[in-house]
Amino acid sequence: MPAPDSLDWLKVGRVVGAQGLKGELKINPSSDFPERFTQPGPRWLQASNGGSPKKMELIRGRQLPGRSLFVVRLEGINDRAAAETLVGQDFLVHSDDRPTLQEGEFHLLDLVGLEVRLNAEGSSLGTVQDLISAGNDLLEIQRPDGRTLLVPFVEAIVPEVHLDEGWLLVTPPPGLLEL
Repeated sequence: MPAPDSLDWLKVGRVVGAQGLKGELKINPSSDFPERFTQPGPRWLQASNGGSPKKMELIRGRQLPGRSLFVVRLEGINDRAAAETLVGQDFLVHSDDRPTLQEGEFHLLDLVGLEVRLNAEGSSLGTVQDLISAGNDLLEIQRPDGRTLLVPFVEAIVPEVHLDEGWLLVTPPPGLLEL
């Protein structure tokens, strides 16, 4: 079977540490769908430097109380040493594993590559490169001059997303664009 294209995958988290002595992994999620970390089934891990994703079977998972981290158990990872070798890897699902969204919700893959504008007819402020989950979601925007701009992905600042037209509107508060 040929190696899947990178567009076939959704990054839903990153392995940030080992938990305990029996091979459990701590996952920092980049998905708003907790079932990706709690429902058993196939998941994939990919080294941060690329390479082919490796299929793993999620046995079980749980969210740490009061934290955004999940602790998961993967088949074949039975001790802390094995878990530690996976730290830093991306936690993936196949791109067709996309939950149905409500009005005003978007998948990361739909936002990446969108042009960012200050008004509907305006010139490009940059292009969405990533969505960073850090308590609040932040759009990582690559500016034409090469600088990176982080913009909170909240309705007050990003009131319009035009997926079919390939752009989104930002209405930044004073000073945000100068950071």
